[in-house]
Amino acid sequence: MHPDLDFEPSPAILQRARRILRPLQYYHRHRVVGLEHFPDTGPVLLVTHHSLATYDAFMLGLAVIEATGRTVRGLGDDLLFKTPGVAQVASAIGLVPASPEAGEALLHAGEILGVAPGGMWESLRPRDQRYQVRWETRTGFAKLAVRTGSPVIAVACPRADELYTVYPSALTDLVYQKLKLPLVFARGMGPTVLPRRVQLTHYISAPIVPPPHDPAREMEQAIALRDAVEVAMEGLLKRREPGIPVWRGAEHLGRR
Repeated sequence: MHPDLDFEPSPAILQRARRILRPLQYYHRHRVVGLEHFPDTGPVLLVTHHSLATYDAFMLGLAVIEATGRTVRGLGDDLLFKTPGVAQVASAIGLVPASPEAGEALLHAGEILGVAPGGMWESLRPRDQRYQVRWETRTGFAKLAVRTGSPVIAVACPRADELYTVYPSALTDLVYQKLKLPLVFARGMGPTVLPRRVQLTHYISAPIVPPPHDPAREMEQAIALRDAVEVAMEGLLKRREPGIPVWRGAEHLGRR
């Protein structure tokens, strides 16, 4: 599916997102560190670490649009667009089905493109793999950056891994490997599925600029860029300070 290059979230959608996400922002005393790294214009490949909760990524997207006026366009898992109801919501907030062609089109159009290289597999990490990158040999996002000359910004929310305790399970791994479905055994607050009241802070890296594209060396360039972004992500995941005692909305508005 070709992405809508003229997409702008409607005021109604933004208001609805605020109504849903604002209570979560207060619940988690959410803040974002490093918003100044976003350029005012031009393409950006925003590489995120995928938590099981997932909604932390939407809180980040809302913070970015409120602080910079720019919308993060995301490449969504096919499962999102095969689920009735969810597909319409995903499209309404600017997500598009993941494909290299869609990613290139959005970056060439000067958009901020959000991707999670680890995808669903990363979100299913058990508790003994908290704060770890699970990208394995994936280089697709790095190829996008190299081909389009787009700077890469890494972003992580380390304590999102503490919202749930995810138990290791051979069945979880088997179902994902065979069906690409998220069968997970986890708990949140006490024995419930309510997320724990953990303070969430997103940390944003400085831009990582890819080398000029050399088609003959594209894979080599992509691997080197992937490795550099992974190192940056691992550094962000080590930043697990307790943070400020209460959430303050002004933390999100540093560029306004």
